[in-house]
Amino acid sequence: MIWLALLIVFGIVIGNIMLIKHTAHIKMPSLKQRHLDHIEKQKGESDDQP
Repeated sequence: MIWLALLIVFGIVIGNIMLIKHTAHIKMPSLKQRHLDHIEKQKGESDDQP
């Protein structure tokens, strides 16, 4: 029974490490870039309205 618990914990730890390695190269846009994208989106929506 303890082996099952150890395998589950070990699997979660390995899974998290693999997830971090997989997503490490992905960069989040900066706050400034997200703000500029939001402004451009709002301008596009206001241009579509008559």
